[in-house]
Amino acid sequence: MLTSRLVEMKLSMRKSNIKSLAISSLLLLVNIGALAAISEPVSLSLDQAVREALSRNPRLVALGYVRAAMLERPAQAAGLPNPMFTYRGMDATAAGAFPNTGEKRFEIEQPLPGYGKRGLREAVATNEAAVMGTEAEAMAREVVWMVKEAAYELQAVQKALLITRSEDDLLSRMAKVAEVRYAAGEVAQADAVKAQTEITMLKQKRLELEGREKTIRAKLAFLMNIDADQAPATIIAPLPDRPLPDPVALVKSALVKRAEIKGAQLKVDRSELQRKLMTRESPPDYKVGLEYRAIERQDDMVMFMVGVDLPLWRGKTRAAIRESGMMASASEAERTATERQVAFDVQSACYKMATGRRTVELYQKELIPQAVARLQSSEAGYRAGKVDFSDWLESQRFGLTVRIMAVMAEGELGSGWAALERAVGGSL
Repeated sequence: MLTSRLVEMKLSMRKSNIKSLAISSLLLLVNIGALAAISEPVSLSLDQAVREALSRNPRLVALGYVRAAMLERPAQAAGLPNPMFTYRGMDATAAGAFPNTGEKRFEIEQPLPGYGKRGLREAVATNEAAVMGTEAEAMAREVVWMVKEAAYELQAVQKALLITRSEDDLLSRMAKVAEVRYAAGEVAQADAVKAQTEITMLKQKRLELEGREKTIRAKLAFLMNIDADQAPATIIAPLPDRPLPDPVALVKSALVKRAEIKGAQLKVDRSELQRKLMTRESPPDYKVGLEYRAIERQDDMVMFMVGVDLPLWRGKTRAAIRESGMMASASEAERTATERQVAFDVQSACYKMATGRRTVELYQKELIPQAVARLQSSEAGYRAGKVDFSDWLESQRFGLTVRIMAVMAEGELGSGWAALERAVGGSL
């Protein structure tokens, strides 16, 4: 009876252990699957990639903290200096009772900046925070441009990889045709060898493109602040098909929207505020105080104090005023230079976009159809014995080059549109 009971207990424990092991294994598989799903690269739209970068880019995050920190400066600049509390004790040198002195003085003093100084200091601090805001905005536009440029380049490289992979079938077919004709004694064996050599060269081209793809994905991972193996596998970035706006209108829009223009104007305003603040430095600052004096065996006393500094050394104030005036002139010149640069950026981007569109149309409407016709003609001529294999191979190379250059031109067109948006200061 006891033996059977022990056997039942062992079986029960074994079933429990097996059940626990099964549950643990299932949970482990679920966790592994979840981790794989998290780390597996995904495909994103262009807008999703931009949002990811704007929310995670470390430089933008750092600038956000700096901007938030600078927004705390106006309150500091507008605040009064801390009051000073002083305790003084005085007693006779002979028969004194230090530290319990016969006379005790309790003083509190409050410095007061001259009229208008606090307001100007607050305005300068507010202006500096606004300048930092424009710098953060400009950096955000820079990140958007870099993400879009990388996305279009990645898309072009991946299309080029598909083209090279599809070219394997053509080269294999060419090699078989050459082998059949060699077996029939119609051509030399060199034709088949040339085809095999071209297949090897195509592999080398594919390796270059794969390395370039990895580099672009690493750049996207850097911009998005993620690990390289978690970078998007693909980014769907449709080519812009909207008409190109008028360059003159775009320049006018850029002079209003560009963060650099706003920042340049804010710097001009700051220089003027600095000049006003320096002129306010000549009037004196003040100090008020209150003293309570406790004297042993006498009545306590209260004393009120008002002080004013004497701005006798005016040389440094005049130098500061001259400095602020020259900085104001420098800010004006910098604003003019920024406006010229913005206009040039917009015009240059417009010219590149127009050229890029004509280039893509040239490939799609003329060069690619011509390459296809040339390849078909060369193949027919080689099969009929009227064209050398080298001519057919050259037609294949020309067709491959044209198709790869076409997708690269599309990528440059997309990058050019992103550069135009960056130059204008916003989406078009």
